[in-house]
Amino acid sequence: MSYQIAGRAVKNEYLALGTIALTGALAALATGGEKKEAEPKKPATSSAEEEDFIKKFIAEAEKKEKKH
Repeated sequence: MSYQIAGRAVKNEYLALGTIALTGALAALATGGEKKEAEPKKPATSSAEEEDFIKKFIAEAEKKEKKH
């Protein structure tokens, strides 16, 4: 069986293959592209002293993590 598209007969096989190819191409375009790394968020602190404590704590935790 075939369909009349723009005055021409187009077989079902070609319509199915075209649909699959178009879907794959759109998926590839949607997932591609340059990935931007998110910058680390600054901790919400009320004072500079608290901020320094948090930074030191995170640094110590990362050192412990690297050892394991």
